Amino acid sequence: MLAEILKENNVNSEGMRFDPGARTALAFVTLRSDGEREFMFYRNPSADMLLQEAELDLDLIRKAKILHYGSISLITEPCKSAHIAAAKAAKNAGVVLSYDPNLRLPLWPSAESAREGILSIWDTADIIKISEEEISFLTKGEDPYDDAVVRKLCHPNHKLLLVTEGPEGCRYYTKEFNGRVKGLKVDAVDTTGAGDAFVAGILSQLAKDLSLLQNEDRLREALMFANACGALTVKGRGAIPALPTREAVHNAILHSVG
Repeated sequence: MLAEILKENNVNSEGMRFDPGARTALAFVTLRSDGEREFMFYRNPSADMLLQEAELDLDLIRKAKILHYGSISLITEPCKSAHIAAAKAAKNAGVVLSYDPNLRLPLWPSAESAREGILSIWDTADIIKISEEEISFLTKGEDPYDDAVVRKLCHPNHKLLLVTEGPEGCRYYTKEFNGRVKGLKVDAVDTTGAGDAFVAGILSQLAKDLSLLQNEDRLREALMFANACGALTVKGRGAIPALPTREAVHNAILHSVG
């Protein structure tokens, strides 16, 4: 089903692998009245956990403009080694590395192992997207709204650190500048997929033109686009069905500016 959805949306899936013995992981999402969610995972072991380094299509990875990943693939072997090998091949080929830790505590053996695992690859990324909760978690309870706290998470290798704030929008930090881009106000039905939609929005803009990172005005425009992607996603149920088209995003931005 997932392979078909990618095909229908013209996503190149030549790098996709199927495991003959393991199933695709499932996440059951329960929704609260405000559209926020809780997760329950079924995956022991799921196909993604069994990805091996030998199965990677390194040519495909080296041809990419951006390699995007999370931290869940670091939890168990052989997937962890495959993840590290993919990131290394991409980095050596000059591909931009984008990291969304996407903290899911129930999947890690302990909170400490989650913190360690997430931070173990922190410095190699070019772009990082984190939420306020993840800042508090990684800094052991420090204030996620304090710029000095966020700056402590910045590394000289990072080209861009993004902090998402749900309906409030996002903050951005580069070596040269930092600021905030306001979110679009919408009625939230289901927040599942909003962070992924935000990331897809900003990475789709950067894939077209990486020089955005040096120009604050154009970066802010790209982040307004990303915020709109996230906002429109919370208006519908489900992670994939609620993802907006480029046209819908542009219309929402025009409408909000108007």
